[in-house]
Amino acid sequence: MENKGSDEVETLKTKFLSAWHNVKYSWALKSKTSFSRNSPVLLLGKCYHFKVEDDDSVTEACYEGSNEDSVMGNAEAFRKDFASRVWLTYREELPPLPSSTLTSDCGWGCMLRAGQMMLAQALILHFLGRDWTWSEAMTLQPLDTETWTTTAAKRLVASLQGSPRPSDQGSPPMHQAQARGSAEEADAHLKEMYHRTLVSWFGDSPSAHLGLHRLVRMGLTMGKQAGDWYGPAVVAHILKKAVEEATDPGLAGITAYVSQDCTVYSADVIDSHRAPRAGQVSAERSDAPPSQHSDQPVSASALSDSRAVIILIPVRLGGEKTNPDYFNFAKSILSLEYCIGIIGGKPKQACYFVGFQDDSLIYMDPHYCQSFVDVSTSDFPLQSYHCPSPKKMPFSKMDPSCTIGFYSRSAQDYERISQELSKVLQPSARDKYPAFTFMQGHGRDYDLSAGLTPEKREWPFIRDPRRTATTTGDFVLL
Repeated sequence: MENKGSDEVETLKTKFLSAWHNVKYSWALKSKTSFSRNSPVLLLGKCYHFKVEDDDSVTEACYEGSNEDSVMGNAEAFRKDFASRVWLTYREELPPLPSSTLTSDCGWGCMLRAGQMMLAQALILHFLGRDWTWSEAMTLQPLDTETWTTTAAKRLVASLQGSPRPSDQGSPPMHQAQARGSAEEADAHLKEMYHRTLVSWFGDSPSAHLGLHRLVRMGLTMGKQAGDWYGPAVVAHILKKAVEEATDPGLAGITAYVSQDCTVYSADVIDSHRAPRAGQVSAERSDAPPSQHSDQPVSASALSDSRAVIILIPVRLGGEKTNPDYFNFAKSILSLEYCIGIIGGKPKQACYFVGFQDDSLIYMDPHYCQSFVDVSTSDFPLQSYHCPSPKKMPFSKMDPSCTIGFYSRSAQDYERISQELSKVLQPSARDKYPAFTFMQGHGRDYDLSAGLTPEKREWPFIRDPRRTATTTGDFVLL
């Protein structure tokens, strides 16, 4: 009898907490972000400048670490590019999360959402390319200020009373692209189908391959439960596991790798590129857009002996606060087109960093509670998965614990990436210690993470005293 009463109290507390978070994160002030017209803006390797007049010096103003393919553009081009990135936020009215009664991730799931956004960017590069933008990006309306309204009050009451939850639905079927008068229109229609399918993989139902339910379930194996705080390193391992275990044929041509001890082992990454998955279907390689006769996304790397790799590197850029010496390093990383961003944020408040201007980071904020969307329908609305409003944060406020992501399409691509990053990581007179290093060989030759608990894995900077091989420098807190 006593246990029954305790369970009822816990259930009531859970409902109150969920209701409070739903109201709190639906009532946030959406303030406008200011950008300077005198400084370039970098967004995942693309350079934009907001000056009205033509100025030949603008090109030189773009950050030195920017990729040579970076392009100049105006404010509208930047807005379209930013709004085309996939935005994953808190959601409410979800099917109950694994091993819990929670039906919302408000207040605790921000790092998982940030990780989903970074993974979505990798998949955009994989299937659509960095130059892709959403055709409806410019039609998005700015986020308005929500106040305590009758709707919010009804939401609170419904949450406390236990409103009916949506049923679990499967992933939406892919439709073959139909020719629409021209090859360009057919290609655009096909890419839009891929865009919609990509978003559906992150749906909030147990069957979604990369959805919140799947990530929470995988977190259980690492000692994390729904409602817990997830750090950027743990999320990196959860994302890796989710990609590896995804059964959708469209995800067969991509896998993920997580660095060990701030070190990327090149042989492990190459093996990840070359090792096929069990049962992976052979497909002809094509550098052109996916065939319009296929009903599943197919990338250029979807070979029986080759697949793309998402490289995730948990790092710590300082002690209690981010060391200013790493600011230029972060800028250099975000200036690369194969960078898929950085997940981190403020202490206990995660976000997804996608660019910068001057000494401020540009980020996408998951702290906005939206309603459940049933992605099993063929025409589910996409607007809530794209953000029209970028936010900025001073580098000085960035939490030092974060995970950096890169996308490598092939083993040859990785060789180029590792060479370019090694130059970025080379210590200067001021920056004496790189954030991470590259080493030849396999991680198993220096294995020390096999016995780590999830809590210890969250601190990925333990050096192996047995290591005798030289590196470009060990990680040391400055």
